[in-house]
Amino acid sequence: MPAAWNDTQAASFAGPLGERIYSSRLLGSDPSLVLHGGGNTSVKLRERDLLGQELEVLYVKCSGHDLAQIDAGGFTGLRLEHLRTLAGLDSLSDTVVNREVQVSALDPDAGSPSVEVLLHAIIAKPYVDHTHSERVLALTNTPSGERHVRKAYGDTVIVVPYVRPGHGLARLCAQLIAEQMTAQTIGLVLMNHGPVSFGDSARESYEAMLELVARAEAYGASQGKRRRAPARVPVAADPPATIESAGLKAARLRAQISMAAGFPVVLSRDEDPLGFAFANRGDVELLSQSGPATPDHVIYTKPVPMIGRDVDAYVGAYRRYFDEQTKARGSSIEMLDPAPRVILDHELGLCTVGRTIKQAKVAADLYRHTIELILNATALESYQALPASEIFDVEYWGAEQAKLKHGQRDEFEGQVVLITGAASGIGAACVHSYLARGACVVGVDISGKVAEVADVPGYLGVVCDVTEPEQIEAAVERCALAFGGLDMLVLSAGIFPPSRRIEDLELGDWRRTFDVNTDSELLLMRLAFPYLAMAPSGGRVVVIASKNVPAPGPGAAAYSASKAALTQLARVAALEWGEAGVRVNILHPNAVFDTGIWTDEVVSARAASYGLTPTEYRTNNVLRVEVTSHDVAELACAMCGPLFAKTTGAQLPVDGGNERVI
Repeated sequence: MPAAWNDTQAASFAGPLGERIYSSRLLGSDPSLVLHGGGNTSVKLRERDLLGQELEVLYVKCSGHDLAQIDAGGFTGLRLEHLRTLAGLDSLSDTVVNREVQVSALDPDAGSPSVEVLLHAIIAKPYVDHTHSERVLALTNTPSGERHVRKAYGDTVIVVPYVRPGHGLARLCAQLIAEQMTAQTIGLVLMNHGPVSFGDSARESYEAMLELVARAEAYGASQGKRRRAPARVPVAADPPATIESAGLKAARLRAQISMAAGFPVVLSRDEDPLGFAFANRGDVELLSQSGPATPDHVIYTKPVPMIGRDVDAYVGAYRRYFDEQTKARGSSIEMLDPAPRVILDHELGLCTVGRTIKQAKVAADLYRHTIELILNATALESYQALPASEIFDVEYWGAEQAKLKHGQRDEFEGQVVLITGAASGIGAACVHSYLARGACVVGVDISGKVAEVADVPGYLGVVCDVTEPEQIEAAVERCALAFGGLDMLVLSAGIFPPSRRIEDLELGDWRRTFDVNTDSELLLMRLAFPYLAMAPSGGRVVVIASKNVPAPGPGAAAYSASKAALTQLARVAALEWGEAGVRVNILHPNAVFDTGIWTDEVVSARAASYGLTPTEYRTNNVLRVEVTSHDVAELACAMCGPLFAKTTGAQLPVDGGNERVI
């Protein structure tokens, strides 16, 4: 691994803490060392407090911060003397350690320090780095891990048997350092947890970490068998030729997992060929059942991934695992939700689960690196993670459970919505309103701008002509594979042809209007129904129709008739789909002028047909207000929320009050 240190770049980071920030970012930029807030770094400085007294301060990375993007706000300053005193005590509970660490903070409002804070405190060197290097873990996570480490490093490292992070680990490291530290020592290797390096400068500690990783890689290459694995098979673009599509299979899995978890979850299929190839190994069931790469991965990947069994079988096995561990401890602990977080499937490849798409993506990133680790450890000897009892202790350890504390859930968290006509107007406004409530959103539109409506992990923009059956079918499949199904459907796509009286209306314009405004919606509803029927919280459909349904206007025969047909279709769907728990409701907006169909020319023509100016036409309603796309989007969200939980087949105007409708 080449060193990326650059003196010119480092000089732009002022002072010792600045150098700490720079080297931390270098480490964080390599996912084989650090992933998603994992790993931690620190620096020890001498400063004066408010009273002018000089004291030693440990600046250590705050828990949850990403080393790749860390700044000064990502470090917490702590009184070092107090921490060293704590580490020297015989025994301390996690609760007491957490309280005393907070007492030592220079700023009580700063973020919570890394759980390894006491380990950083007892190492005398100013700069300390800890990572979860895959190459080092490939040595430690084997049956003969300690032997491999000693052969790889000789007396340049201190080998630390696995102890759960906290006071006990810090005390053990302090003892081993006192007994074994020499001038040749460049770091520690924490078994099943990763390497620790240190130095008198940020650069020295950083380069010591790279040396630890390089030696592990060289040893693995010299000692291990050639890594043999199946060729990385690309994930098929088309669903496999089975009874149900890959999308429906993913949706069924997600529905079962949501039931086991007790709340809606997102399921995402990872598109990296590595996961697909691993899931199709002949020995995948053996390799995948040994546990997580490090204790830090337990919560996101669960003790083992699900492979070769259905969800009920996995949940049953997890419950037995929980019962065995609690019985052995004679303790009463509330079980976390037993749903799996990682699925390895021969057809789907690697799929991951989370309350949010971010959690699912984190699990995917972590497990891809676990696969690499498993394969490297297997080439060396065989993969062996921590014993089940240790995994349980970490999984049900307060510090890890705190990662799952979620506070108030967003209204649509763990749910998925597909929105047509999403590139502009009401559709684009719906995208933002549903994202704001925590939903994963798939926006569909014929315009390429649909991909630019939002730039967040929970949004997928799909360019699609909704009048083309193959394209809309592919869009639904992409939705299911990206997020695990479909809970809500917002039918917002529509066109408003040029204003013409019936005697001047071309049949082609009539048919084109019905193609987009009615026929395409029928196709999408038909495709979406199997997914909506499996939605963990019940399927919901919101149809964006028009005021022209109850009160048509002259010159809009094709538009009015197509929206009326769509309304009737939605009413029948409400009747037919109620037994499946799917509710269908209708909105009738009027004169929403910030949409794509309302060009200046259309506004002028429609205004003229009523004998109004364009300005008068825009607020031509009882309340004399202008209705916006956002107004419609917010009501669409409400129709999918709890306020409308017992309502289906409803038709609501969003028009500022129209005399003809009232």
